[in-house]
Amino acid sequence: MLVDKSERILTDSRTPKYLQVVNLILDEIEKGKLNIGDRIPSINETSFDFLLSRDTVEKAYNELKDRGIITSVRGKGFYVSSTNVENKLKVLLLFNKLSSYKKIIYYSIIETLGDNATVDMHIHHYNVNLLEDLLHQSMGKYNYYVVAPHFFDKDTHPVTGYELLKKIPKDRMLIMDRAVKGHENEFPGIFQDFAKDIFAALESGLSHLRKYKRMILVFPKGDMYPVEIVDGFKRFCFFHDFENLILDGIDDEPLYEGDLFLVLAESDLVNIIKKSREQGLNLGQDVGLISYNETPLKEILDKGISTISTDFIHMGRSIANQILGTEDRMPIKNPFRLIVRRSL
Repeated sequence: MLVDKSERILTDSRTPKYLQVVNLILDEIEKGKLNIGDRIPSINETSFDFLLSRDTVEKAYNELKDRGIITSVRGKGFYVSSTNVENKLKVLLLFNKLSSYKKIIYYSIIETLGDNATVDMHIHHYNVNLLEDLLHQSMGKYNYYVVAPHFFDKDTHPVTGYELLKKIPKDRMLIMDRAVKGHENEFPGIFQDFAKDIFAALESGLSHLRKYKRMILVFPKGDMYPVEIVDGFKRFCFFHDFENLILDGIDDEPLYEGDLFLVLAESDLVNIIKKSREQGLNLGQDVGLISYNETPLKEILDKGISTISTDFIHMGRSIANQILGTEDRMPIKNPFRLIVRRSL
């Protein structure tokens, strides 16, 4: 018998009960009390011994099976198949692109997982067909699949990829960065709500925005940015009575006093800073500037560029904690905020 004292399960611990069962069995293996070929108690027996629900114990045993630590023999029970307790979780990250922001998420995931998992990463480049190929090659080889479901068809129209994503086992699937439209509550993970986020963040800085006459969103066509950003921007301008304009770029556009720019691309950010200097306009006084997505550089660039951004570090930590089971696996909206600096 592994243990017969329910006191070994700590009800006030942040570690889920099923993972406590996993850790207790691994501890017995590490101490040599369980060896390859040894039978471990049945789900019902362990449920009784630990005063836990059958579902909790079954989840623990499935975790051990996925790690290759135990195996089940039909009609006979569960047996130790490996004493390699260092067997780590295997995680596959499937990003839409590799950018400075995705790197922040990646390193946050790696740091939070620590030695508990090995992580591989592939880029699907917004292409559902490429994602299908990647999944075909990797299905069954990983404990968890983390997908950034940003997809576009050949005409750059957004697509959900739902039919493909639902083929991944639900208990192994996590979404990251955006929800699957129409299925927002179906997949666990962490996401941005682009339209609502930009509306709420701009509204939080309304007192700063009111000194400008016109708001201009620079939204490059063909760069596969979430179209919900445009929806949130338009809605904000409508509700708060801002004259507004949406541009594809600002290469040939002069700056006018009283304009406030919200830019997505780094190239447009640089162009506005250069144009403001060439035209003798002061950022934060004559012309306003908000850049989408926070980076350390923007804090010091031109004495401070205001940003509107999700929290990429938090996003990575949350995904990792859902993998580890220290956070409930459920859809979570990531924090998003306006950071006011000199340029506003």
